[in-house]
Amino acid sequence: MSNFKFELNRAGVRELLKSEEMKSICEEHARAVQSKCGTGYEVTTYTGKSRANASVHAETFEAKRENSKNNTLLKAVK
Repeated sequence: MSNFKFELNRAGVRELLKSEEMKSICEEHARAVQSKCGTGYEVTTYTGKSRANASVHAETFEAKRENSKNNTLLKAVK
């Protein structure tokens, strides 16, 4: 057995999760979901308390109705 000890650099991980690079990666994934959904969906990105976030939501009434009826966003994530 080895005596390997791993210590996580918490400050580095925190910095990585809140970085602009991570924000752009999240936005890239959100844009992929948005493209599968069609028109009327919008991507929002922001840096929260602990990490970068991206979300896709139905913006127009038609998109909201379609998402409510068919679970469009949920199906686009798969």
